[in-house]
Amino acid sequence: MLANFLNKSKPINFITLLILFFVNFVASIYFAFFIDGFTTDKLLKSAGLLFLFVIIFFIHNFIITKSKLTADNSYAYFLLILFLIPILPSIIEYKTLLLAIIYLLFLRKIYSLRSEKNVLEKLFDSGFWLGVLCIQEPFFIVFLLLINIAAVLHKKINIHTLLVPIIGLVIPFFLYFTYFFWIDKTEEFMNLFILDLVFDVTVYTETKYFWLLTTLLLFTTLSAFLKSGKVLSINNTFRKSWVLMIANFIILIFFLLFLPQKNGSELIFLWFTVSIILTNGIELIKKKALKNGILYAFLVGSILFYFLL
Repeated sequence: MLANFLNKSKPINFITLLILFFVNFVASIYFAFFIDGFTTDKLLKSAGLLFLFVIIFFIHNFIITKSKLTADNSYAYFLLILFLIPILPSIIEYKTLLLAIIYLLFLRKIYSLRSEKNVLEKLFDSGFWLGVLCIQEPFFIVFLLLINIAAVLHKKINIHTLLVPIIGLVIPFFLYFTYFFWIDKTEEFMNLFILDLVFDVTVYTETKYFWLLTTLLLFTTLSAFLKSGKVLSINNTFRKSWVLMIANFIILIFFLLFLPQKNGSELIFLWFTVSIILTNGIELIKKKALKNGILYAFLVGSILFYFLL
């Protein structure tokens, strides 16, 4: 049964689920690159994209395991793959995947604040990775709020913890400005600070994205509500991580709604958090038959979204 297979986090699970992803990846790559013939350059590009996906899966699992955001299972990894399959055609590009990796590195530092070790170093790194993200998409600056929320939750607020993330954030901008100053194109650097925010969700009203988002947001909200009742009654480290995760989810919704340019690829950032929240909801289910039914429903739904919509 699917629930039994995913109930443990083992290397065989990682490889098996990677094969599941690979099958769908090959189909998307074929229609994107190889429909008009095979070339060595296209093959190398495809291999590079697959490698980036493997890195994403590895970091995602590492964050979950290291920060203990779920129990010891493969549900979140399984769900992430299922959520990525329907949007594969829009995310098989280097920029999107590299941004996703940087975003995960940013999250890694945020959630690692649960530990008392190297707090200032983690805050600096989180600010630095956020700065890199902001150079590519300035609206990522809203995640500065997530750094502050993490510091407050873990009671690490003082003048140093407030300033260190800002210093980390400024350094990539300083280096970027130095480059443009050297080539005498500082006006291009200044364009980074022009935010043209438009509340335009037209792309999400398309049939494919509408039903995909509606379904997942509904289940995520339900999982968050059910899990919160149990988590908030206990004063432990996970409670702080759970509150941070919910804050991350809310900021992501705001980020997606007001992101200037949307094409569906930005949903990859939402799926990271959604997969973890949903996993926590699934873990609450005691009856294996119901748990298996939900997992199989997600599996079938993911394939249907990819091929039929």
